[in-house]
Amino acid sequence: MDTSASKSTHRNWLICLLMPLVLTMAGCNINVIDLTPSTMKANPSNVYTITAQIKVKNSSVIKESLRPQIVIDGKIHPMSLTPGSTSLFEYDFRMPSGRSEAAFYMLVHYDLKTENGATTKEIVTELNRFSIENRYTVELEVNRAPVGTRVAVLGRGFTQTDKILVGDTPAATRFDSSTSLSFYVPSLPEGRGYAVKVMGISGEIIAGTLRIDSSRVSVRLQPSTIAQGQSSLLVFTIPEEAPPGGLSIDVHTDIPDSVIMDFVRIEAGQRSTSVPVQGASPGSGSLFITIPGYSEVVVPITVN
Repeated sequence: MDTSASKSTHRNWLICLLMPLVLTMAGCNINVIDLTPSTMKANPSNVYTITAQIKVKNSSVIKESLRPQIVIDGKIHPMSLTPGSTSLFEYDFRMPSGRSEAAFYMLVHYDLKTENGATTKEIVTELNRFSIENRYTVELEVNRAPVGTRVAVLGRGFTQTDKILVGDTPAATRFDSSTSLSFYVPSLPEGRGYAVKVMGISGEIIAGTLRIDSSRVSVRLQPSTIAQGQSSLLVFTIPEEAPPGGLSIDVHTDIPDSVIMDFVRIEAGQRSTSVPVQGASPGSGSLFITIPGYSEVVVPITVN
């Protein structure tokens, strides 16, 4: 039997058995936690902060000796201690033009006290990645508004083909710039919150929630008492300009045989309209004016 070969095999087996334990013990001195988000929002500076927290777990570690570095694009850069912190380290990486992602890992050198003085140790983290999001919304200009109000959506990466939905209802959308869109609150039932979504060729983005508040339409009928065959003018006024596409007004009555009138609509950009109401069969009742997003208005009418 080859004793030398037997001893060599035994030694190699023992090294393989103990190696994970050695690595674990080396990693027990400090703990490196990568705090860098996997996705970051694009910014005009094109600079993105990579952050790590280093926790010392062994009292033999000389804290002042911590020397964290980041390896990115094949280059090694020192990481700096975050102002006001004792355990957070960061590095500002300038993303090369035309790129939207990067991969990196960290090296941490430190000194460990020993019986003979000190020895230098090193920790190497796993490879991590982050990407840049070039299209996103930051916020709605407001979170509540009445029908017809123009509301801005702030963000980045907007295009002229983007459209906004309030709930499932398309809203008249205006492209202001790559960082701003605006829309007119569509005529929807008031007192509810609606998800605001930006729809484009790159997909859907949730911009936030908008609550549609009740607004009141002013209605005036002069005179309110008319004779058969005569007419009176019904005037509607709203506090905000009608959104693009106009505003349809639903008018119904409890004396349909007594009232003759046309369909009513406030045109886009207008705040008022009027329609003649003609008397038919004698009767006394009311006109009920309903516009989604506006409080219902009841107007008495009598036909002699």
